Amino acid sequence: MAQLKLQNLRKQFAPNVVPVKDISLTVDDGEFLTLLGPSGCGKSTLLRLIAGLEQPTAGQVVVGENNLTHIPPGDRNMAMVFQSYALYPHMTVAANIATSLKIRKTPPGEIQQRVHTVADTLGLSHLLDRKPGQLSGGQRQRVALARALVRNPEVFLLDEPLSNLDALLREQVREELKELFEKQNKPVVYVTHDQTEAMTLSSQVAVLLDGLIQQLDPPSRIYTHPANKFVAGFVGSPQMNLLALECQGDRAILGDFSLPLPSFSPQPSGIDIGIRPEDLSLATEDDKITVQGSVSLVEHFGRELLVSVKIKGSHHTLRILINPDLQWEKEDIKLAVNPHRIHWFDEKTGDRLNP
Repeated sequence: MAQLKLQNLRKQFAPNVVPVKDISLTVDDGEFLTLLGPSGCGKSTLLRLIAGLEQPTAGQVVVGENNLTHIPPGDRNMAMVFQSYALYPHMTVAANIATSLKIRKTPPGEIQQRVHTVADTLGLSHLLDRKPGQLSGGQRQRVALARALVRNPEVFLLDEPLSNLDALLREQVREELKELFEKQNKPVVYVTHDQTEAMTLSSQVAVLLDGLIQQLDPPSRIYTHPANKFVAGFVGSPQMNLLALECQGDRAILGDFSLPLPSFSPQPSGIDIGIRPEDLSLATEDDKITVQGSVSLVEHFGRELLVSVKIKGSHHTLRILINPDLQWEKEDIKLAVNPHRIHWFDEKTGDRLNP
């Protein structure tokens, strides 16, 4: 078992520059952990700390029973795939894949066998004699992955490896990655700012902001039970509707309308609510909680329309996903709100409130 454990990791470059503040987490064998967050949140610095490319100001990096905190990168038996691929342009695909094995003085016969095995796995066998300049972006990405796989490392580290690919190719390689790492049964730490990659690839997602983990959970729970307002707004496309509302008694006021408040202790005077566009619907006579407004924008997404609705008596706008085949008034629209689909957040801390 090659469990990866981070214990109270901190990295400080200057008094006011602390990209990683205090991070502890565990990645088990076969677990795919994605570090997700906006630029500058600390995810790439955290990956470099795991790899040994940066030394922590405090804390430990442990794999299995071994404390690797002060072990050089080359002695950690971790494989890292970079955003830039970092292939040697003058070497063939086979030579690029074999680089790490040659550095470790692996016998030539074993090198050849391992290179051919990993090339077969990734569909590169017919490209072994080519050089990187003769390959497409997707093929170069697979060569970079092959170079990592051939080492048979204890831990895989991937730093935004798909960001240089176009959208269609990114989707294809993403499917290949998921299948590939399910077979490896090793801890995988993957860095991205792309929530689609995080939600589709991962068994666990750590959402980062300002050097701290905001939420660490399976993708489904990140989506359905965001821990705070930042996670709620960052995860999901189209973005969740987030509104700051005043409270009067047991109601939250939304323009000329109001929403029933769950029982909180104490009951707040103001609250932030979140509603995903797909959790709103066109109102019918049977719906008990409705709001009404005027359509300000319609965006076409092929199978769906994203309609922005300015709520009557309010400066707030709600966005709703609508089937383009449905009939609805183009100027005025009435929306049904499912109270079980509303997310409630503390207006001061941004933390999730659970009724």
